[in-house]
Amino acid sequence: MMKFRLPVVSLPERRSAPGTHFVLLACGVIVAGLCLIQPLRVHAQTPPKPRPQSHAVQPADNLVELLSQMQSAARDLDYSGVYVHNHNGAMVSSRIVHVIDGTGERERLQILDGPAREYIHHNNTIQCLVPDKQKVFIEKERTDRFPGLLLSDPDRIPANYEARMNVARQRVAGRECSVTDLQARDANRYHYRICTDVRTNLLLKVETLNPERKIVEQIVFTMVDIDKDVPHELLAPSWDTKEWQVVEAVMEPVDLARQGWRIPYPPGFEPAMQVTRTMRNDRQVSQMVLTDGLAAVSVFIEPVRGASGDAFESSQLEAGAVNIFRTRIGDHWMTVLGEVPAPTLRSIAERTEFVPLAR
Repeated sequence: MMKFRLPVVSLPERRSAPGTHFVLLACGVIVAGLCLIQPLRVHAQTPPKPRPQSHAVQPADNLVELLSQMQSAARDLDYSGVYVHNHNGAMVSSRIVHVIDGTGERERLQILDGPAREYIHHNNTIQCLVPDKQKVFIEKERTDRFPGLLLSDPDRIPANYEARMNVARQRVAGRECSVTDLQARDANRYHYRICTDVRTNLLLKVETLNPERKIVEQIVFTMVDIDKDVPHELLAPSWDTKEWQVVEAVMEPVDLARQGWRIPYPPGFEPAMQVTRTMRNDRQVSQMVLTDGLAAVSVFIEPVRGASGDAFESSQLEAGAVNIFRTRIGDHWMTVLGEVPAPTLRSIAERTEFVPLAR
């Protein structure tokens, strides 16, 4: 097996939380440069809740209640600020503006470092603006980003993570926050440490820790205003995109099991999405997303083309918390990517079987 380390790439958001991120796949599975091509974090498409009269937060009695309050704060509050994403030796700053109005949930995310990019989010539609190419990439799928965290029902989390509330509080971006360690119950996933605002329960900092308790990824607000009037003009993009090319993601639902794929799920993980994506040159790439509620894994499958697969060794790549494992199964490439330990991805790939159905 060959092992590589990925070059540093700017990930604008974490799964953008422990999020979306939008990760560039290695090994040619997905064409790098498209903004909204591979959201690791996929969430049920639920509309934002009506604005509550008060955002005062009561102490959570248990982990499920804590996570539910935190997720509601990320979706229901008005807030604006700057956060920093430390990942694989790189540091990327982003400015976020989030508002709930009569049309639902609206957000603008500006990437402040590296190539200019902006993400305009309205309910379940996200536009990625790429000024150097004068293109707008559109993805109509809910993808939770920092300060969002959950990928599914919080009731699933206690089976996979043990919560330990820290008595000592921290200060993040000038605000007091309470610290909770989410310790993985097995080796298939990472540990997390979250710091939530005491007054509103908004997530202010999240850290991903490997099995040795070393921090491999961190997202943290450096400044934030919560529940204050946010001028709506701050939601407007920086550029006039009327003449830009619009590229919409082409996805169709797929049942990989019916096609003959036997993909093993790590304990605690369940499928959240199965689609076939049409890429450049009409390439067809199938994708399955597995999640345990916090962590997510994407499985990509595409046919081998030409002589590119004649000589091939399985390959493993890593970029901070993100690991990638690629192998060949029959006449297909399989790439497994996610913010989980490398052995978890390798186990999925090496235990997968393809049994073509009789015609």
